[in-house]
Amino acid sequence: MALKRGWWTAAIFAGCLGAIGPALAQNPIIYPNEGQSAEQIEQDKFHCYGWARDQSGFDPMQRQQASNAPPPREAPKGGVGRGAVRGGLGGAAVGAIAGDAGKGAAAGAVGGAVIGGARRRDQRRQQQAATQQWAQQEVAQYEQARGNYDRAYAACLEGRGYTVK
Repeated sequence: MALKRGWWTAAIFAGCLGAIGPALAQNPIIYPNEGQSAEQIEQDKFHCYGWARDQSGFDPMQRQQASNAPPPREAPKGGVGRGAVRGGLGGAAVGAIAGDAGKGAAAGAVGGAVIGGARRRDQRRQQQAATQQWAQQEVAQYEQARGNYDRAYAACLEGRGYTVK
C-alpha cells in the first residue's frame, strides 16, 4: 500500500517536533521583583508577548511553519513497468538485428524490469533522505525562531522589573 507523500512528510515533521515539543512547551518562571499585583503581572505579560512577537517575527500562540519551503517532491512513478517496456523494445530491436526478436524482447524486458526496480528503490531512498533532511531543517528553524521570541519576551519582562528563569 503506497502512502501519500503529504501524510508521511507530516508524520516525519511532527515526529521531529514531538521530540523537542516538551522543551518548547515550558513557560518561563516569572518573579515580580517590585511587588507587582497579579493584574499588573498579567498586563505586563500581555504587553511583552506582543513586543516579543513583533521583535522576533514569531508568535507562539499561532501554529507555526518554520519556513515557506515545501517538502521535497516525490520521486517519479513507474520504475519497474517502464523499465520492462523500454527493455523489451530495446531487446526486440537487438534481437531483430541478431535474428530472434522474441528472445531479445524477453531478455530485454527482464533486464529492464530488474534495472527499473533497482532505480525505483534508489529513488525512494533518496526521497526519504531528502524528506528527513527537510524535516530536520524545519525543526532547526523553528527552534531558532522560538529561541529569539523567548529571549525577547524575557528581556521585556526583565525591563519591567521581573526575574525570568
